[in-house]
Amino acid sequence: MGTAEIEQKIPHRAPMLLLDEIVEISETAIHARKTFASDDFFVQGHFPGYPLVPGVIQCECCLQAGAILLSEQTPDVGEFVPVATRMDSVKFKNMVRPGDTVDIHVTLKERLSNAYFLTGKMLLNGKTTMRLDFACSITNPRDTEEGSGGDAS
Repeated sequence: MGTAEIEQKIPHRAPMLLLDEIVEISETAIHARKTFASDDFFVQGHFPGYPLVPGVIQCECCLQAGAILLSEQTPDVGEFVPVATRMDSVKFKNMVRPGDTVDIHVTLKERLSNAYFLTGKMLLNGKTTMRLDFACSITNPRDTEEGSGGDAS
């Protein structure tokens, strides 16, 4: 699954679309890839002379992969979107730099009503760069009467 198909599954667009391809997807797991570029907006000032992909961007890659995984379980793609409600146990193990291609793995652990609990990790050359546990709820972004308090991811 390439960029066009990814854009059909989640509302993210450049420059915040952080997945290049979906390698494999099942009912409970997804494997995606991303190659970071030296001109990505988030490495321009992080850090001059030694650019690094910020940890929050690495987390967002997992959240977007999770959103694609959950899009398979939403009633109408585009009408309902997964919204991040919690991130726990975030750990950064190795640095990611422009030019690096990472593998992103997300697994659905549990579903309770419209709440989904997932685990994500990012690998570079087979070594973990980060991992996190996170939760999402499925919401209608057009529904303004219901405050979710989450971050659309």
